Amino acid sequence: MPKPRKSLIAIESTPYYHCMARCVRRAFLCGVDELSGKSYEHRRGWLETKLLNLPNIFAIDIAAYAIMSNHYHAVLHINVARAKSWSDLEVVERWHQLFSGTALSNKYLKDGKLPEAEALAFQFVVDEWRLRLQDISWFMRVLNEAIAREANAEDKCTGRFWEGRFKSQALLDEAALLACMAYVDLNPIRAKMAKTPENSLHTSVKKRCEKAKKTQQANHINQQEKSLYPFIGPLNLKRRQHQPEGIQMRLTDYLNLVDCTGRIIREDKNGYIDSKSEKILQRLNINEAQWITMSKNFEGCFGSFAGNEKSLRSACEKLEYQRPSGLSACRQMFH
Repeated sequence: MPKPRKSLIAIESTPYYHCMARCVRRAFLCGVDELSGKSYEHRRGWLETKLLNLPNIFAIDIAAYAIMSNHYHAVLHINVARAKSWSDLEVVERWHQLFSGTALSNKYLKDGKLPEAEALAFQFVVDEWRLRLQDISWFMRVLNEAIAREANAEDKCTGRFWEGRFKSQALLDEAALLACMAYVDLNPIRAKMAKTPENSLHTSVKKRCEKAKKTQQANHINQQEKSLYPFIGPLNLKRRQHQPEGIQMRLTDYLNLVDCTGRIIREDKNGYIDSKSEKILQRLNINEAQWITMSKNFEGCFGSFAGNEKSLRSACEKLEYQRPSGLSACRQMFH
Protein backbone atom coordinates (compact mmCIF):
# COMPACT_ATOMS: atom_id res chain seq x y z
CA MET A 1 0.00 0.00 0.00
CA PRO A 2 1.39 3.47 -0.89
CA LYS A 3 2.65 5.45 2.08
CA PRO A 4 1.03 8.82 2.87
CA ARG A 5 3.03 11.75 1.52
CA LYS A 6 3.85 13.07 4.99
CA SER A 7 5.79 9.85 5.71
CA LEU A 8 7.95 10.33 2.60
CA ILE A 9 8.91 14.00 2.96
CA ALA A 10 11.38 14.76 5.76
CA ILE A 11 12.31 18.42 5.49
CA GLU A 12 14.70 17.99 8.43
CA SER A 13 16.74 15.54 6.34
CA THR A 14 16.60 17.17 2.91
CA PRO A 15 14.83 20.02 1.08
CA TYR A 16 15.25 18.28 -2.33
CA TYR A 17 12.68 15.97 -3.96
CA HIS A 18 12.30 14.34 -7.35
CA CYS A 19 8.67 14.37 -8.49
CA MET A 20 7.11 12.73 -11.53
CA ALA A 21 3.54 12.71 -12.86
CA ARG A 22 2.24 10.62 -15.76
CA CYS A 23 -0.75 11.09 -18.04
CA VAL A 24 -3.39 8.35 -17.77
CA ARG A 25 -4.92 8.54 -21.24
CA ARG A 26 -3.73 7.07 -24.51
CA ALA A 27 -3.84 10.61 -25.96
CA PHE A 28 -0.53 12.18 -25.06
CA LEU A 29 0.09 14.97 -22.62
CA CYS A 30 2.37 16.38 -25.33
CA GLY A 31 3.77 15.14 -28.63
CA VAL A 32 1.82 13.59 -31.51
CA ASP A 33 -0.83 10.88 -31.27
CA GLU A 34 0.23 8.31 -33.87
CA LEU A 35 -3.31 6.97 -34.32
CA SER A 36 -5.14 10.25 -34.85
CA GLY A 37 -2.19 12.28 -36.13
CA LYS A 38 -3.16 15.12 -33.79
CA SER A 39 -0.35 17.13 -32.24
CA TYR A 40 -0.37 18.00 -28.56
CA GLU A 41 3.09 19.56 -28.65
CA HIS A 42 1.75 22.96 -27.56
CA ARG A 43 0.85 21.50 -24.17
CA ARG A 44 4.52 21.38 -23.29
CA GLY A 45 4.42 25.16 -23.28
CA TRP A 46 1.41 25.14 -20.95
CA LEU A 47 3.18 22.92 -18.47
CA GLU A 48 6.57 24.61 -18.66
CA THR A 49 5.09 28.09 -18.21
CA LYS A 50 2.97 27.02 -15.24
CA LEU A 51 5.82 25.08 -13.64
CA LEU A 52 8.25 28.01 -13.85
CA ASN A 53 5.68 30.56 -12.64
CA LEU A 54 4.61 28.72 -9.49
CA PRO A 55 7.87 29.45 -7.57
CA ASN A 56 6.82 33.11 -7.72
CA ILE A 57 3.96 32.11 -5.41
CA PHE A 58 5.24 29.07 -3.51
CA ALA A 59 8.38 28.81 -1.38
CA ILE A 60 9.56 26.05 -3.71
CA ASP A 61 12.36 26.29 -6.28
CA ILE A 62 12.89 24.36 -9.52
CA ALA A 63 16.32 22.70 -9.69
CA ALA A 64 15.64 20.62 -12.81
CA TYR A 65 12.75 19.57 -15.03
CA ALA A 66 11.98 17.74 -18.26
CA ILE A 67 8.61 17.61 -20.02
CA MET A 68 8.18 14.40 -22.01
CA SER A 69 5.39 13.01 -24.22
CA ASN A 70 3.20 11.47 -21.52
CA HIS A 71 4.89 12.49 -18.27
CA TYR A 72 7.16 15.09 -16.70
CA HIS A 73 9.92 15.22 -14.11
CA ALA A 74 10.75 18.00 -11.65
CA VAL A 75 13.48 18.26 -9.01
CA LEU A 76 12.10 20.60 -6.36
CA HIS A 77 13.73 22.49 -3.48
CA ILE A 78 11.62 23.44 -0.44
CA ASN A 79 12.69 26.89 0.74
CA VAL A 80 11.55 26.99 4.37
CA ALA A 81 13.54 30.14 5.18
CA ARG A 82 11.76 32.07 2.43
CA ALA A 83 8.32 31.03 3.68
CA LYS A 84 9.21 32.10 7.23
CA SER A 85 10.35 35.51 5.98
CA TRP A 86 6.96 36.39 4.50
CA SER A 87 4.66 38.70 6.42
CA ASP A 88 1.06 37.61 7.00
CA LEU A 89 -0.01 40.00 4.27
CA GLU A 90 2.40 38.41 1.77
CA VAL A 91 1.06 34.96 2.62
CA VAL A 92 -2.52 36.05 2.03
CA GLU A 93 -1.67 37.81 -1.23
CA ARG A 94 0.16 34.76 -2.51
CA TRP A 95 -2.67 32.42 -1.55
CA HIS A 96 -5.20 34.66 -3.31
CA GLN A 97 -3.25 34.23 -6.54
CA LEU A 98 -4.23 30.57 -6.37
CA PHE A 99 -7.62 30.49 -4.63
CA SER A 100 -10.43 32.91 -3.78
CA GLY A 101 -9.66 32.78 -0.05
CA THR A 102 -12.22 33.25 2.72
CA ALA A 103 -14.52 36.04 3.85
CA LEU A 104 -11.99 36.97 6.54
CA SER A 105 -9.03 37.01 4.14
CA ASN A 106 -10.87 39.24 1.69
CA LYS A 107 -11.86 41.54 4.54
CA TYR A 108 -8.25 41.60 5.73
CA LEU A 109 -7.00 42.59 2.28
CA LYS A 110 -9.64 45.30 2.01
CA ASP A 111 -9.31 46.87 5.44
CA GLY A 112 -5.72 45.95 6.35
CA LYS A 113 -6.75 44.70 9.79
CA LEU A 114 -9.40 42.66 11.61
CA PRO A 115 -11.14 42.93 14.99
CA GLU A 116 -9.27 41.09 17.72
CA ALA A 117 -11.60 38.09 17.86
CA GLU A 118 -11.54 37.62 14.10
CA ALA A 119 -7.78 38.25 13.96
CA LEU A 120 -7.09 35.36 16.35
CA ALA A 121 -9.14 32.94 14.25
CA PHE A 122 -7.66 34.26 11.04
CA GLN A 123 -4.09 33.76 12.28
CA PHE A 124 -4.64 29.99 12.28
CA VAL A 125 -5.71 30.22 8.64
CA VAL A 126 -2.65 32.28 7.68
CA ASP A 127 -0.32 29.83 9.45
CA GLU A 128 -1.94 26.95 7.56
CA TRP A 129 -1.57 28.76 4.23
CA ARG A 130 2.09 29.46 4.98
CA LEU A 131 2.68 25.73 5.46
CA ARG A 132 0.80 24.88 2.27
CA LEU A 133 2.88 27.35 0.27
CA GLN A 134 5.99 25.33 1.15
CA ASP A 135 4.29 21.95 0.64
CA ILE A 136 5.21 19.86 -2.42
CA SER A 137 1.81 18.14 -2.45
CA TRP A 138 0.03 21.48 -2.76
CA PHE A 139 2.53 22.65 -5.39
CA MET A 140 1.93 19.54 -7.51
CA ARG A 141 -1.81 19.71 -6.93
CA VAL A 142 -2.04 23.28 -8.25
CA LEU A 143 0.19 22.45 -11.22
CA ASN A 144 -1.55 19.22 -12.23
CA GLU A 145 -5.10 20.51 -11.75
CA ALA A 146 -4.41 23.53 -13.96
CA ILE A 147 -3.04 21.38 -16.80
CA ALA A 148 -5.83 18.82 -16.44
CA ARG A 149 -8.50 21.51 -16.74
CA GLU A 150 -6.89 22.99 -19.85
CA ALA A 151 -6.42 19.58 -21.49
CA ASN A 152 -9.98 18.46 -20.69
CA ALA A 153 -11.37 21.68 -22.10
CA GLU A 154 -9.36 21.26 -25.29
CA ASP A 155 -10.34 17.58 -25.64
CA LYS A 156 -13.99 18.39 -24.80
CA CYS A 157 -14.14 15.65 -22.21
CA THR A 158 -14.17 15.09 -18.45
CA GLY A 159 -12.52 12.65 -16.11
CA ARG A 160 -9.08 11.91 -14.77
CA PHE A 161 -6.12 13.22 -16.74
CA TRP A 162 -3.24 12.14 -14.47
CA GLU A 163 -2.34 8.61 -13.43
CA GLY A 164 -3.13 8.78 -9.72
CA ARG A 165 -0.94 10.77 -7.37
CA PHE A 166 2.51 11.97 -8.36
CA LYS A 167 5.62 9.96 -7.49
CA SER A 168 8.10 11.46 -5.04
CA GLN A 169 11.69 10.54 -4.13
CA ALA A 170 13.67 12.26 -1.37
CA LEU A 171 17.20 13.21 -2.45
CA LEU A 172 19.15 12.93 0.77
CA ASP A 173 22.61 14.22 -0.20
CA GLU A 174 24.61 16.04 -2.86
CA ALA A 175 25.41 12.90 -4.83
CA ALA A 176 21.75 11.86 -5.05
CA LEU A 177 20.70 15.39 -6.01
CA LEU A 178 23.18 15.73 -8.89
CA ALA A 179 22.61 12.19 -10.15
CA CYS A 180 18.87 12.81 -10.24
CA MET A 181 19.22 16.22 -11.91
CA ALA A 182 21.41 14.69 -14.62
CA TYR A 183 18.88 11.88 -15.07
CA VAL A 184 16.05 14.39 -15.47
CA ASP A 185 17.97 16.69 -17.84
CA LEU A 186 19.00 13.74 -20.01
CA ASN A 187 15.52 12.23 -20.33
CA PRO A 188 14.95 13.55 -23.90
CA ILE A 189 18.32 12.16 -25.02
CA ARG A 190 17.60 8.78 -23.46
CA ALA A 191 14.23 8.78 -25.26
CA LYS A 192 15.92 9.81 -28.56
CA MET A 193 13.97 13.07 -28.64
CA ALA A 194 17.13 15.19 -28.78
CA LYS A 195 20.78 14.78 -29.72
CA THR A 196 22.38 17.23 -27.28
CA PRO A 197 21.40 18.66 -23.88
CA GLU A 198 21.30 22.25 -25.16
CA ASN A 199 18.80 21.22 -27.85
CA SER A 200 16.51 19.27 -25.51
CA LEU A 201 13.25 21.19 -25.71
CA HIS A 202 11.38 22.03 -22.51
CA THR A 203 14.16 21.05 -20.12
CA SER A 204 16.03 22.93 -17.42
CA VAL A 205 19.41 22.16 -18.98
CA LYS A 206 18.38 23.91 -22.22
CA LYS A 207 17.30 26.99 -20.24
CA ARG A 208 20.57 27.03 -18.31
CA CYS A 209 22.60 26.64 -21.53
CA GLU A 210 20.72 29.43 -23.31
CA LYS A 211 21.39 31.82 -20.45
CA ALA A 212 25.03 30.72 -20.09
CA LYS A 213 25.70 31.46 -23.78
CA LYS A 214 24.58 35.07 -23.29
CA THR A 215 27.03 35.89 -20.51
CA GLN A 216 30.78 35.80 -19.95
CA GLN A 217 30.32 34.84 -16.28
CA ALA A 218 28.16 31.74 -16.47
CA ASN A 219 28.99 30.72 -12.88
CA HIS A 220 28.00 34.06 -11.34
CA ILE A 221 24.71 33.68 -9.49
CA ASN A 222 23.32 36.91 -10.97
CA GLN A 223 24.10 35.73 -14.51
CA GLN A 224 22.19 32.44 -14.26
CA GLU A 225 18.63 31.62 -15.35
CA LYS A 226 16.36 33.39 -12.83
CA SER A 227 13.52 30.85 -12.99
CA LEU A 228 15.78 28.00 -11.81
CA TYR A 229 17.53 27.30 -8.51
CA PRO A 230 21.12 28.54 -9.00
CA PHE A 231 24.51 26.85 -8.75
CA ILE A 232 26.69 28.74 -6.27
CA GLY A 233 29.97 26.82 -6.46
CA PRO A 234 31.75 24.79 -3.74
CA LEU A 235 31.03 25.63 -0.12
CA ASN A 236 33.38 28.28 1.28
CA LEU A 237 33.76 27.47 4.97
CA LYS A 238 35.27 30.88 5.76
CA ARG A 239 32.33 32.75 4.19
CA ARG A 240 29.62 30.20 4.93
CA GLN A 241 27.28 32.64 6.66
CA HIS A 242 27.38 35.06 3.73
CA GLN A 243 27.16 32.47 0.94
CA PRO A 244 23.94 32.72 -1.11
CA GLU A 245 21.57 29.77 -1.20
CA GLY A 246 21.85 27.34 -4.07
CA ILE A 247 23.41 24.10 -5.26
CA GLN A 248 27.02 23.73 -4.12
CA MET A 249 28.62 23.17 -7.50
CA ARG A 250 29.72 25.37 -10.38
CA LEU A 251 27.22 25.61 -13.22
CA THR A 252 29.91 24.97 -15.83
CA ASP A 253 30.97 21.77 -14.03
CA TYR A 254 27.38 20.55 -13.95
CA LEU A 255 26.81 21.31 -17.65
CA ASN A 256 30.06 19.54 -18.48
CA LEU A 257 29.01 16.54 -16.41
CA VAL A 258 25.61 16.34 -18.12
CA ASP A 259 27.17 16.62 -21.57
CA CYS A 260 29.72 13.87 -20.90
CA THR A 261 27.09 11.61 -19.36
CA GLY A 262 24.74 12.18 -22.27
CA ARG A 263 27.47 11.24 -24.73
CA ILE A 264 28.05 7.98 -22.88
CA ILE A 265 24.33 7.16 -22.85
CA ARG A 266 23.93 7.73 -26.58
CA GLU A 267 26.85 5.45 -27.38
CA ASP A 268 25.44 2.86 -24.96
CA LYS A 269 28.85 2.01 -23.61
CA ASN A 270 31.44 3.32 -21.17
CA GLY A 271 33.00 6.25 -22.98
CA TYR A 272 35.54 8.87 -22.15
CA ILE A 273 34.84 11.35 -19.36
CA ASP A 274 37.31 14.17 -19.20
CA SER A 275 39.43 14.77 -16.12
CA LYS A 276 37.25 17.56 -14.73
CA SER A 277 34.08 15.46 -14.73
CA GLU A 278 35.95 12.47 -13.38
CA LYS A 279 37.07 14.49 -10.37
CA ILE A 280 33.46 15.46 -9.73
CA LEU A 281 32.42 11.81 -9.66
CA GLN A 282 35.28 10.98 -7.33
CA ARG A 283 34.23 13.79 -5.03
CA LEU A 284 30.70 12.37 -4.96
CA ASN A 285 32.09 8.91 -4.19
CA ILE A 286 30.46 7.35 -7.25
CA ASN A 287 32.29 5.26 -9.84
CA GLU A 288 31.55 5.64 -13.55
CA ALA A 289 29.50 2.44 -13.86
CA GLN A 290 27.22 3.44 -10.96
CA TRP A 291 26.84 6.97 -12.33
CA ILE A 292 25.76 5.69 -15.76
CA THR A 293 23.26 3.29 -14.17
CA MET A 294 21.67 6.11 -12.16
CA SER A 295 21.63 8.57 -15.05
CA LYS A 296 19.80 6.01 -17.21
CA ASN A 297 17.21 4.84 -14.69
CA PHE A 298 17.21 6.88 -11.49
CA GLU A 299 13.60 6.02 -10.63
CA GLY A 300 14.26 2.31 -11.01
CA CYS A 301 17.39 2.41 -8.88
CA PHE A 302 15.66 3.83 -5.80
CA GLY A 303 12.33 3.80 -4.04
CA SER A 304 11.15 6.77 -1.98
CA PHE A 305 14.64 7.78 -0.81
CA ALA A 306 17.98 8.25 -2.57
CA GLY A 307 21.27 8.90 -0.82
CA ASN A 308 24.10 7.24 1.08
CA GLU A 309 23.45 4.87 3.98
CA LYS A 310 24.08 7.46 6.69
CA SER A 311 21.66 9.96 5.12
CA LEU A 312 19.05 7.25 4.61
CA ARG A 313 19.20 5.99 8.19
CA SER A 314 18.96 9.53 9.52
CA ALA A 315 15.90 10.35 7.39
CA CYS A 316 14.10 7.11 8.24
CA GLU A 317 14.80 7.63 11.94
CA LYS A 318 13.22 11.09 11.81
CA LEU A 319 10.19 9.66 10.00
CA GLU A 320 9.98 6.87 12.62
CA TYR A 321 10.40 4.02 10.13
CA GLN A 322 10.97 0.63 11.77
CA ARG A 323 13.76 -0.09 9.29
CA PRO A 324 15.50 1.93 6.55
CA SER A 325 13.62 1.86 3.26
CA GLY A 326 15.69 0.87 0.21
CA LEU A 327 18.90 0.34 2.18
CA SER A 328 20.45 -2.23 -0.19
CA ALA A 329 20.01 0.01 -3.25
CA CYS A 330 21.56 3.01 -1.49
CA ARG A 331 24.48 0.86 -0.30
CA GLN A 332 25.06 -0.38 -3.83
CA MET A 333 24.97 3.04 -5.50
CA PHE A 334 26.64 5.20 -2.83
CA HIS A 335 29.71 4.19 -0.82
